[in-house]
Amino acid sequence: MPIDDGTGLPGRARKHRATTQGRTIRSILERQDRFLSAQDLYARLRTEGHRIGLSTVYRHLQSWAEDGTLDTIHRSDGEATYRFCGDPGTRGHHHHLVCRRCGQAAEVEGRAVERWADQTAQQLGYTDVDHTVEIFGICATCTAETA
Repeated sequence: MPIDDGTGLPGRARKHRATTQGRTIRSILERQDRFLSAQDLYARLRTEGHRIGLSTVYRHLQSWAEDGTLDTIHRSDGEATYRFCGDPGTRGHHHHLVCRRCGQAAEVEGRAVERWADQTAQQLGYTDVDHTVEIFGICATCTAETA
């Protein structure tokens, strides 16, 4: 039986033991409005004076991505990036518009995508359909910096 790790996460997300390192990693993720790679997160931890190993960062990110605590997007170079988008039990399905330069992310609703996916699945006889849509562009800040 999982134990509460002190982070307040529901269900499967509570499988971590209570650790200061886990709470520290989560705290940094919760303050971000952009997707971060494990290396980016590790660098921020070091900058803030935390001595948490890179392998610990990877373990937490992997586990939280698997249980739905973090959203994951792969950059064009294939590197996984992560963002905390609220507790899995309380947030709805959503998509992200992500800046290719800085990683800034905006949550967007994709009603047209949802309808298309449902209609296509129904036409082809599929059930229990899930999807992932990643939208990339250059944010206004990065566009202004290059103008």
